Amino acid sequence: MSKKVIAILSIVSVLAFTTGCTNKNTSLNNSNNIVASESVENVDTNIILGDSISVEGDGVVVENNKVIINSAGTYGIKGTLNDGQIIVNAGDEDNVKLVLNGTNISCSNSAPIYVMNAKNAYIVLADGSENVVTDGENYVYEDESSDDPNATIFSKDDLFISGTGKLTVNSNFNNAITSKDDLEIGEATIEITSVSDGLRGKDSITIVSGNININANGDGMKSNNTEDTEKGYVLIEGGVINITSGEDGIQAETKATITDGDITINSGGGSENSSKSSSTWGNWGKTIVSGGNTTATTEDDTASAKAIKGNVLVKIDGGNINIDSSDDSIHSNGNVEINGGVINISSGDDGIHADSIVDINNGDINISKSYEGIEGETININDGIISVVASDDGINAAGGNDGSSINGRPGQNNFASSGNGSINLNGGKLVVDASGDGIDANGNIYMKDGIVIVNGPEDNGNGSLDYDGTFEVSGGTLIAAGSSGMAQSPSNSSTQNSVNVFTSVSADTLIHIEDESGNELITFSPSKNAQSVLISSPNIKTGTTYKVYTGGESTGTSDNGLYSGGSYSGGTEGDSFTVSSSVTTVGQSTGGMGGPGGGRGNQGNMPTQGAGMQQEQRPTR
Repeated sequence: MSKKVIAILSIVSVLAFTTGCTNKNTSLNNSNNIVASESVENVDTNIILGDSISVEGDGVVVENNKVIINSAGTYGIKGTLNDGQIIVNAGDEDNVKLVLNGTNISCSNSAPIYVMNAKNAYIVLADGSENVVTDGENYVYEDESSDDPNATIFSKDDLFISGTGKLTVNSNFNNAITSKDDLEIGEATIEITSVSDGLRGKDSITIVSGNININANGDGMKSNNTEDTEKGYVLIEGGVINITSGEDGIQAETKATITDGDITINSGGGSENSSKSSSTWGNWGKTIVSGGNTTATTEDDTASAKAIKGNVLVKIDGGNINIDSSDDSIHSNGNVEINGGVINISSGDDGIHADSIVDINNGDINISKSYEGIEGETININDGIISVVASDDGINAAGGNDGSSINGRPGQNNFASSGNGSINLNGGKLVVDASGDGIDANGNIYMKDGIVIVNGPEDNGNGSLDYDGTFEVSGGTLIAAGSSGMAQSPSNSSTQNSVNVFTSVSADTLIHIEDESGNELITFSPSKNAQSVLISSPNIKTGTTYKVYTGGESTGTSDNGLYSGGSYSGGTEGDSFTVSSSVTTVGQSTGGMGGPGGGRGNQGNMPTQGAGMQQEQRPTR
């Protein structure tokens, strides 16, 4: 079945309905042309709700307060139904459309709208209409062996919701809108308040367009087919979506894909929830009301409060995404792929996490708060503009799987190192502000291109760079400013030169390096106090002598502390050094764990005593 079924085209819709609806058993392709502004003149049967229910047309049986639709067709519904149901029980090949045109439907002990059987069910919100569906806190099942229906709007078959009207769903028992097959939404304005999940599509959820607001104690959206690898996905192609969820904002058993749309997610009480004590952090509590009683357990083995979660893949191609999450903001037990979009993240745990691979190919990503910014076994940054603020590691490549859930605290995610971690910096711009390690690989780091700026840490127990294997630089511009006790430089096997200057530079104070002719190599202002400033640039030439200055001022333009253009003056001259190898060390580390350079990784990158030893203060420039 095509996943573009709700490409709601007004012209096609008008043509479809001006010819009449004589053939009720329309094919799926034809039935997909749902008119957004459906009116009662375009329907086969009109149903007027009230103290007494009137029906004009065929295909409907009324039993007490239950309206039972038993054949294919388009049914216009308006009015108020107190403690009753709209039930669709048609044939296996029947397509049934419900056109809601100003309805208020409530049921105290079951689903107010229940699609028991049909090929496809369509809910169309008539142009300008306001429709409300509300259930009670307790459901009574005719068959105690089954819990169907268990949502305010419940369908056992594919369910499509469209139209330019408004639908308000008040869910007091369990989920708000559930399809046991595919759930698709286009154009509609939907307001959901739910004690459990907002939208559930077992096989899939597709949002083409619309304006959707979800306030749910459980997950905002969830697709949970665990039996078919081609199903269990969430696809968002557009629309304005606001989710406030007690648990995951968007959860897909397989893939969560966003191609466009304005999406705002607050999950688990937001990133501020991570600051609570260990006894309360993360206990957001998914409560399912059953028989008037609440329980802290769920139908899921492990509950979490991630914003966007895809067990196999999270793929973001575009859109404007704003996340405030208590748990990981973007999470996959497999891979994360980001190809575009504007993404703003505030996380109480990881900003972006993949158990396997994180690929960032483009996009504007701002992680303003996180425990660890970007984490995966392999991290490939190929392009894009990325800013990371982390209370622990900024970029962390490790191996294993993340067991974080509502019962854990940030950093206690059992993401065990396999020693096979890899960070590949191939392009784009990356700016990291980390209190732990800036860029940390339990394995290797490779830099081929791009601009990378690291600020922090300030304590000697961490380093701006931390790797266990090698760090080979062959291109790009790298600046890493932080403490000196665990400082590392790139490996001697690098084909691009680097220099690590050990000198104290206060936050927002310039460090300037120029050659003997006064040509600028770099002018940089770290955002934190630093004792080690590592620079790698294609402009560091073997055999050239350079001078280091601190303080002073620049008339150039600063971009995250890196100055371009203008002129430098007023600084205090420090060491001079001549580049004779791929790694040059100026000055000496103040020591710390592991001795000079921290003693980690390739021994060729450890600071040495020799050229560029700290000398007495020199004249200002």
